[in-house]
Amino acid sequence: MIAPDLVLGGWRGLGARKLRTALSCLGIAIGIGAAVAVLGISASSKANLLAQLGAEGNLLTVGAGQAFDGSPAPLPLAAEPMIARIPPVESVTATGYVPGVTVRRTAAVPATDSGGISVLAAQPGLLGTLGGGVAAGTFLNAATARYPAVVLGAVAAQTLGIDRVRPDTQVYLAGRYFTVVGILRPVPLAPEIDEAALVGFPAADSLLGLGGRPTEIYLRAVPDQVQPVASVLPFTANPAQPEAVQVSLPSSILAARAAARSAFTGLFLGLGAVAVLVGGVGIGNIMVISVLERRAEIGLRRAVGATRWLVGLQFLVESLLLSALGGVAGAGIGAAATAAYAASAGQPAVVPPAGLAAGLGVALLTGVLAGVYPAARAARLPPAEALRA
Repeated sequence: MIAPDLVLGGWRGLGARKLRTALSCLGIAIGIGAAVAVLGISASSKANLLAQLGAEGNLLTVGAGQAFDGSPAPLPLAAEPMIARIPPVESVTATGYVPGVTVRRTAAVPATDSGGISVLAAQPGLLGTLGGGVAAGTFLNAATARYPAVVLGAVAAQTLGIDRVRPDTQVYLAGRYFTVVGILRPVPLAPEIDEAALVGFPAADSLLGLGGRPTEIYLRAVPDQVQPVASVLPFTANPAQPEAVQVSLPSSILAARAAARSAFTGLFLGLGAVAVLVGGVGIGNIMVISVLERRAEIGLRRAVGATRWLVGLQFLVESLLLSALGGVAGAGIGAAATAAYAASAGQPAVVPPAGLAAGLGVALLTGVLAGVYPAARAARLPPAEALRA
């Protein structure tokens, strides 16, 4: 027998028991599909992360810290204009935390039920520096920043139950009502903005007693000059106490999140391997039953001149075909799951070719291992005993 004859004979053997073949393929397909989907989703998330890092990797934050004696060391009033003088800095903006102020839907809501919303003074250029956007209404401008107007972060708006902006939409803030002029989209690199109510610096100074001091400064630097800028920021922001200035790269948060997600990749691959193992055991069991059911066929083939090697090879080919069908189906399922996840998450769909090849290779290896014993058993079956069956 030549190779095409073996493949054709194995295909016909599987086609004679379609339901059994489909169920046997299912175990392999689930395992391979899970493995391909895990690799694809991980690759899609990584591609999305790299895209975000490329766009957001030049964002730095400067925060107020503590002096050597543990006392608070607020940023000087001149910190922001001094940072803006650094040549590689492209844009800079500041926010100021207003302590002791709660945000409630109405005055009837108890002060203790504020939902943890903080109040921040913000400059009109905040969204431009952070790369944020407005979901509804408008952001603060030179006019509204002087009056009791407020812009809500995405989480703050959800907490207050406000999903749209109307002329009469107000919140109760520091003993008076502020008009809601806008709602922001989520800002991944500045989650503190999502949970805050933003007012203008002039209004925060006159109505809330802020005093004009910033507590957080956001800046964009030329991408290839991020580290040099970070090294001089403490001395520029607070020359008197540079050790009390905290400088961070928010993009490192994205990398940490990706590392946390990748920690589960091995777990899901292990679960996929267990499914493949179970599928391989099922194929082996099916092939043993097939040998028992086809004893008369085996005896007839041996009687007309088939060698033990050819009989065993025939059953091994059937096992390979069975696992190959499951591998192809699993690869398709995994690719489809990856595409569906990427579409729902708004990420690029990436299915690693190496993952597909590895999945098919594992499926074929499983078929070989599962088919060795049934093939050997079929090859050792004496022709006379097989014909009597």
